[in-house]
Amino acid sequence: MAKAKAVTPTLNFPANTEEIEKQIIEKQREIDYDTKEFTVELLVDKFDRGDFRIPKYQRAFVWADERQSRFLESVILGLPIPFMFMADTEDGTLEVVDGAQRLNTLSVFMKDKLRLSKLGELSTLTGLVYSELPPSQQRKFKNRTIRMIVLSDKTTADAKFSVFERINTGSDALKHSEVRKGAYSGPFYSFVSECAGRSDFMLLCPVGEGPAKRGEREELVLRFFVYFERYGDFTHDVAKFLDQYIVEKNKAYKADPAFADRDLQQKKHTFGSMLEFIRHWFPSGFAKTKAAKTTPRVRFEAIAVGVALALQQKPLLRPHDMSWLDSSKFAQLTTTHGANSAPRLRARIEFVRDSLLGACI
Repeated sequence: MAKAKAVTPTLNFPANTEEIEKQIIEKQREIDYDTKEFTVELLVDKFDRGDFRIPKYQRAFVWADERQSRFLESVILGLPIPFMFMADTEDGTLEVVDGAQRLNTLSVFMKDKLRLSKLGELSTLTGLVYSELPPSQQRKFKNRTIRMIVLSDKTTADAKFSVFERINTGSDALKHSEVRKGAYSGPFYSFVSECAGRSDFMLLCPVGEGPAKRGEREELVLRFFVYFERYGDFTHDVAKFLDQYIVEKNKAYKADPAFADRDLQQKKHTFGSMLEFIRHWFPSGFAKTKAAKTTPRVRFEAIAVGVALALQQKPLLRPHDMSWLDSSKFAQLTTTHGANSAPRLRARIEFVRDSLLGACI
């Protein structure tokens, strides 16, 4: 019986194979790095001296005591610690791309500014500060090593931000609002941060201390500008929708500085007029009650964008009836169930707009 002949599979490569190879090689060259390993003692010493610099796009020190303690427990136990990422700079300092929370934790612990709590394995250490550890354990702790990836100063700024975004996007460690500070920094996002820091905005839109540190106010302001211009274009995935807008604005501003000035001035006027209207006609601002400590995103979006759209049609708008604000219909539209669906987004924004325009003097 004759043996069947082996069939050689036909390989179909893309027609642009050379272009693919060229792009991959070019992007690989943009990221030049080295691997280093430092003891905890040296890391803390360099951090306290200012040899490690935390850039402005990184968030404030927000790890709770419990999370700091669990990280320190891992170090004491000698468990593997995830790589830190640094970037070399022209002045010789290392910019912290990822690892700021860990560095801060190590530093405060070695200064006796943190008592260990809610540990998973080392219950006998609960309540202790660093200097209360046995001397042998103090020495071992200082001699533990942590590895880091250091991007060279040849690495482009865009490549550094790309690394930062890829490390943190989708992670519980950072929210999208925090990632944007680094991944999409530029004139537009600087303007968003400026608006988020306005005293009238902070008064009208209460945000808890924790969310505020993690960029919640910037998130709300960004949503206002994006939805004011493009809420009708939204389909799904809020984060990508917002990110795309920032990228487009940064490119447009860089290409035409005169347009950037005009556009930012218009946005500043729109934002300010909306806040002034809220201050005059909404007793509790964007919040549900005067005593509220937080502002739900869906409520903020509906009110802020709806008011701005109404003022766009009638700049001197003076509503004679605001009872809709306490209606069951508005409450239903601003619940969190399905909050980020396109139909619900349009419905809540247009409900506020139409309620104001229908009740104007």
